[in-house]
Amino acid sequence: MKTTLKLEELAMLLLGIWLFSLQDLSWWWFIGLFFVPDLGMLGYLINNKWGAFFYNIFHHKGLAIVIGLTGYYLKLQELEIAGIILFAHSSFDRLLGYGLKFEKGFKFTHLGEIGK
Repeated sequence: MKTTLKLEELAMLLLGIWLFSLQDLSWWWFIGLFFVPDLGMLGYLINNKWGAFFYNIFHHKGLAIVIGLTGYYLKLQELEIAGIILFAHSSFDRLLGYGLKFEKGFKFTHLGEIGK
């Protein structure tokens, strides 16, 4: 099952890359924005509860899709790009085993404990 989930995440990452390729932007934008969602980890400077909340907001694929589609339908490229980046980044993180966080701590995710 682990391999199947990783292949699924890889497919979603590739989808995000393909969607970005449809934009009229330099690839430097993709590279430069790709790790911006990790700013959500700054919540851990407050405590685990806020860290998990902000991390999960910045790594929620459903929210990424809503943002991207809103940008697409409203013809707001900034929102469309934000959704694509959030979606691709979240897929990349999950491919590496970093899932949505529990309030217990950073290493406790919906994919299991990081490092085990």
